[in-house]
Amino acid sequence: MDDLSKVADAIADPVRREILMMLRPTSLTVGDIAARFSISRPAISRHLRVLRENGLV
Repeated sequence: MDDLSKVADAIADPVRREILMMLRPTSLTVGDIAARFSISRPAISRHLRVLRENGLV
């Protein structure tokens, strides 16, 4: 899979897209991000890992 496909897969998830939008204007901690979602903090960490591995955060 090429880099563009990996990035497309990473941003295909609506939670990851929302995280990217939240991080656009400022830096936030995992706790700050998790507080804005109804999913668990470990799930947020997994989403952030996918974004980080693809160079998006």
